[in-house]
Amino acid sequence: MATRSCWKSRHKSGTAAGPAALLALCLGLCQTAAGQHAGAAAKTVVQKDGEFDTTYNDTANSEQQTIYAFNHTVSRNKTEGVRVSVIVFSDGAENPISFVVRQKQAVVSFQVPLILRGLYQRKYAYPHVGRTLCQPPARAEMETQFFFVDVSTLSPASVQYQLRISRVESFTLQTNKKSSFTATPSQPQYFKYVFPEGVDSVVVKVNSEMTFPCSVISIQDILCPVYDLDNNVAFIGMYQTMTTTAAITVQRKDFPSNSFYVVVVVKTEDEACGGPLRFYPLQPDELIDAGNRSKALDVLVSPAIKPEVYVMGMLFCLGIFLSFYLLAFLVACLENKSTRLHRKREGLNTPDASPAETASLLGKGLTPASLCQPYDYGSFDPFFPDNGSTVSSEAVTDSMASGDAHYMERPLDHVNRGRQESLSSVEEDDYDTLADIDSDKNIVRTKKYLCVSDLARKDKRVLSKKYQIYFWNIATIAVFYALPVVQLVITYQTVVNVTGNQDICYYNFLCAHPLGALSAFNNILSNLGYVMLGLLFLLIVLQRDILHKRALMRNELSALECGIPKHFGLFYAMGTALMMEGLLSACYHVCPNYTNFQFDTSFMYMIAGLCMLKLYQKRHPDINASAYTAYACLAAVIFFSVLGVVFGKGNTVFWIVFSVIHILATLLLSIQLYYMGRWRLDSGVVRRMLYVVYTDCIRQCSGPMYIDRMVLLVMGNIVNWSLAAYGLIVRPNDFASYLLAIAICNLLLYFAFYIIMKLRSGERIKLMALVCIFFTAVVWGFALFFFFQGLSTWQKTPAESREHNRDCILLSFFDDHDIWHFLSSIAMFGSFLVLLTLDDDLDCVQRDKIYAF
Repeated sequence: MATRSCWKSRHKSGTAAGPAALLALCLGLCQTAAGQHAGAAAKTVVQKDGEFDTTYNDTANSEQQTIYAFNHTVSRNKTEGVRVSVIVFSDGAENPISFVVRQKQAVVSFQVPLILRGLYQRKYAYPHVGRTLCQPPARAEMETQFFFVDVSTLSPASVQYQLRISRVESFTLQTNKKSSFTATPSQPQYFKYVFPEGVDSVVVKVNSEMTFPCSVISIQDILCPVYDLDNNVAFIGMYQTMTTTAAITVQRKDFPSNSFYVVVVVKTEDEACGGPLRFYPLQPDELIDAGNRSKALDVLVSPAIKPEVYVMGMLFCLGIFLSFYLLAFLVACLENKSTRLHRKREGLNTPDASPAETASLLGKGLTPASLCQPYDYGSFDPFFPDNGSTVSSEAVTDSMASGDAHYMERPLDHVNRGRQESLSSVEEDDYDTLADIDSDKNIVRTKKYLCVSDLARKDKRVLSKKYQIYFWNIATIAVFYALPVVQLVITYQTVVNVTGNQDICYYNFLCAHPLGALSAFNNILSNLGYVMLGLLFLLIVLQRDILHKRALMRNELSALECGIPKHFGLFYAMGTALMMEGLLSACYHVCPNYTNFQFDTSFMYMIAGLCMLKLYQKRHPDINASAYTAYACLAAVIFFSVLGVVFGKGNTVFWIVFSVIHILATLLLSIQLYYMGRWRLDSGVVRRMLYVVYTDCIRQCSGPMYIDRMVLLVMGNIVNWSLAAYGLIVRPNDFASYLLAIAICNLLLYFAFYIIMKLRSGERIKLMALVCIFFTAVVWGFALFFFFQGLSTWQKTPAESREHNRDCILLSFFDDHDIWHFLSSIAMFGSFLVLLTLDDDLDCVQRDKIYAF
């Protein structure tokens, strides 16, 4: 090649020499260049025959290169690991010693001291290096393989080193047999595992009694080279960071060779596992002493569950929730049969009974249970000061203002006339804007004692449409919310499968059973209960809705003028929210992590808000919040939830602002509830407040006019102010759960107040509602126990989260959190049934005899 270059240069220069002279000149130039190259590379090469388990103490410098030749016999049916251990007795990193291991199908090279980089490019030097050589497959039954270790350096001074080649005992892992070893950042370890016959999936569990140093567990295919250093372990395969526990499920289908490597690498720093941040070096290129970062670990490979367990888990899940369908069907059949017998006994088995016929039956006293009757409140001095056991309409009227004349029992012609008026084409907005109606509101709603008839004056069709908007709005919200969520979690799962980075998702890896592309199918399957029970609740509400409409078509007084007004829009919205909670919780558990936790809680806020709205609507149908206002408030709650998750951790300004808004919102809601909406938030609100304080507290000391409402609101303010103070002082890391706790506390407080006031009013709770209350309370107790087990937590690092992982406890398929899904879905369904059946005892009581609280 040098001759060709010389010939071209001479040809280009145009020298007119003959071919022979030109050839001689080129040959001379080539010999000169070869001599210079030989001089530059003048180095003594020493080759030695090496032996296993022998320690070689030698020196290296720039003038000498040492080659160690080794050979060993390998078998096709047996794999033996070969490990190279090197120690350099010099701290100079400017001229390290280079070790190159040449073997069949692979070359492994490293320098000693080994320089590994950490966070912010900090450099750590390790004088002791140990590497395991990968094992290329043997073609013959028995085969002798050779490998060479080349040792060289550019250091002019001799550097002493120690070299040892040894065989790795127990290089091949055995099923259900623990293997113990020690690793450091410069001395990683890896072992081979071969799938036995009949095993398609295994779980690799690595444990350590030492929290730190931080480690990485990697599963890699049988390839050369093996990526076993901190700076390259994430290049291939699946991997997890680890403190004390790590677990990776490995499937045979992902490894064509039916075998894989289990690689354990100790990281140079602990920040990835939540450890302390190391100091910054004074100089950019300053080497940091790594210290003792040795870690003892145990690895155990055990078979994963068989396909039969998947089938049993799915059948168990379906069986539990289908049993609720069967139970609901049986109860519906019994109720239908009881209703038919009752109607036949009372003479109302004709579906087309006219109002006149109903009136004649009422006059004959033939329908004491199915038609409206005055309700026996018993002796109840705080509300109705009557010494008798039955409160007459005159006694009620005497205890109220002059505008309470409608409390007297109304004749049937008034009922029929009211029914005809309700069929008019009056619109709610037009009705509310009339001046006289507005004045009538002030008279009615500010009375000391209110009944449901006072707050159920609006047209039934208008209110029905108003509350149906709740269902249609939440259905629209669900579609627009769920589609991007599904797309996002599919992307998350794809990233996990492609990159192999299992730190992205916070699973319970000790009980995460993959199916197809899903990494934790059991956590997704257990959310089926929310969907199935939400659908069942919708069917139950639909049945009640149909029966109520049929009763209206028959002009039954029990449907027209008795009981709590039947508006089912909020119930439909609650059932839809429960189904969406199951869908979004399943999406969250596809890849649970810090960035998508709000998917699991958004509809929990909605469920809590809808339940409170439904409780309030029962006794206040005319003044309940519209769907637009309610969902706007819930949107604000979700907005603060996102802000709290992103900015709330340790941010004092955020917590101050949130606490102030929380307290102000509580006060405004308290005023709205106390005055039944008869107040205005305008420029004169402060003046009116001061006037009330002056007249009621300074000029004359008088107690609150609405005592029961005041008790509820005072307790509510105490609870909410306490929660605001707790958040401001403690500043919990899980802001979403803290916000959910606020909603649940308010819901429980209002529900307890509703039950107490219902019993104080002399009303009773029917057997079905009592059974639902007791059953729901017990299930909620067990559900919360499993919820607080805390199998993982995204507030910590993935490695720290895995410290909380536990094995499956149900059918070897479901963990504690799956049981929480089962029980909480049943408890929510039971809570909805409580709200649905709580006031069934009032179905035959006139609305002007039902107290509003």
